[in-house]
Amino acid sequence: MRRIGYQGDRAPTLAVLTTIHRLHAERIPFENLSPFLREPVSLHPDALQAKLVRAGRGGWCFEQNLLLSYVLLALGFQVTRLAARVRWNVPEGVTTARSHMLLKVALPEGDHIADVGFGGLTLTAPLKLVPDVEQATPHEPHRLGREGSAHVLQAQVAGDWQALYVFEMHEQQLADYEVSNWYLCNHPESQFVRGIIAARAASDRRYALRNSRLAIHHRGGETERRTIASVGDYLEVLQGPLGIVLPRDQRLERRIATLLATPSP
Repeated sequence: MRRIGYQGDRAPTLAVLTTIHRLHAERIPFENLSPFLREPVSLHPDALQAKLVRAGRGGWCFEQNLLLSYVLLALGFQVTRLAARVRWNVPEGVTTARSHMLLKVALPEGDHIADVGFGGLTLTAPLKLVPDVEQATPHEPHRLGREGSAHVLQAQVAGDWQALYVFEMHEQQLADYEVSNWYLCNHPESQFVRGIIAARAASDRRYALRNSRLAIHHRGGETERRTIASVGDYLEVLQGPLGIVLPRDQRLERRIATLLATPSP
């Protein structure tokens, strides 16, 4: 709890879940520096503690949501681990694999979903699992739609409702995540191997970095965008607004230099 600065009640209530969810999204950034450096990403609980808690790093959805699930289970919450097919930035008609992780949390107020690992549009509050109801978060409004037996998570982006991912209620096991985790960490065409994606939700804005492009989305609609041109500036962005304690790896600066010299798609 020290990692996210939480000092409140530890009962398994909606209020506690809401606060922990918000603080996690604010304090533990999304980042893929490990696969970018060709390092393995371990999903073992000890590895998650070492990297995301003690080392001050971030991680991607499997690391983020597994860590959150262990915390919630320790507090007495009823948690089911789920998987989703990503729709965000995916061409229409393309069906993706179940490569994203999220959580279902059972509460007296009804089932909620929690997700602290969806990059630049990571949820900053749990959502009640009810269809077609706009739900406020500290950032964008979200809602859950239905497609047959599946649920569709949507966010209101620039005034339009955009689908983020599709999921069903089938419980996933750690082995299910290990397959996707290994593929995304090792396939030569994986976006997480070829470039850097990092994000963090501050209390009044979102920071989203994709390769050389940094976007700052202010709550209320204004967006600042700029291109990062130097390795020094890049490292400052990673450590500053994104809040990442950088790995001690001499390859990082060389790989960032190569990334900046490569035209963005």
